[in-house]
Amino acid sequence: MTPTQPEPAATAGRSKTAAAWLAVLLGALGAHRFYLHGWRDPLGWLHLPPTLAGLVGVMRMRELGQDDRLAWVLVPVLGLMISVAMVTAIVHALTPDETWNRRHDAGHPDAASGWGAVLAAIVGLMVGGAVLMGTIAFSGQKFFEWQLEDRPAARP
Repeated sequence: MTPTQPEPAATAGRSKTAAAWLAVLLGALGAHRFYLHGWRDPLGWLHLPPTLAGLVGVMRMRELGQDDRLAWVLVPVLGLMISVAMVTAIVHALTPDETWNRRHDAGHPDAASGWGAVLAAIVGLMVGGAVLMGTIAFSGQKFFEWQLEDRPAARP
């Protein structure tokens, strides 16, 4: 380092298990990003608008029923954000300990993650798969219903 360059800020070690479980539980809101990179992480803040829009779609569907077209668009956005969070949880959980420690936990180069990270990967896979399949099914159903609405009734 040259004298004009500041020293890199020392960050506290970040647990791979904690990051994976945060992604499982609150990943659609970006909690895992804030845990790993702090409150100034722009990608963490980018999780909030689509997740909140999807929640608005869920509330609209509960209040106005399944015929609300705006809810048709917003509900799958929530499903996609949850699916992205589950993929992130799986990636965090399955990152080799040496790589994780080098990136996020330099103070403890020999720290092992244990079964907590494995269980987070399993839960992330189950929840992510179910949510993604549900999102695809919902979107497909609403798309075909929309296609049928615009057709004139068939005459016998």
